Amino acid sequence: MHVPSIAATYLAVLALLYAALALQVVRLRQRNRASFGDSGSSELRGAIRAHANFAEYVPIIALMVAMLEMSGLPAMRVHLLMGALLVTRLLHPFGMYAAPDTLQFRICRAGGMTITIALLTACALLVLLRST
Repeated sequence: MHVPSIAATYLAVLALLYAALALQVVRLRQRNRASFGDSGSSELRGAIRAHANFAEYVPIIALMVAMLEMSGLPAMRVHLLMGALLVTRLLHPFGMYAAPDTLQFRICRAGGMTITIALLTACALLVLLRST
């Protein structure tokens, strides 16, 4: 069995991004004196959602890509999938901090989520195709 070293390397970088998102939530909780919830702060609410959104999508996509890598998917395709995941997870938080209906919002948040859903779907289909 092939060890998913490419996916693991990207996942380590993604873990550092996840830690940065968590630290942003902690910093804003301290600033807003909010032990729970968001204390009505839209900035804190955005940071909480950026952190949670990461936790909602990255594990399942990374797991599928690791499975694909272990099943022999060519290295370039693994790099493309994990690279796309990294790019979307970098874009999305910048969109969360942008005002709605701005170019930054549309490119970063909406674009990041669109690509994330496409990536989730593509990985699921690839797993299904390779398992038959």
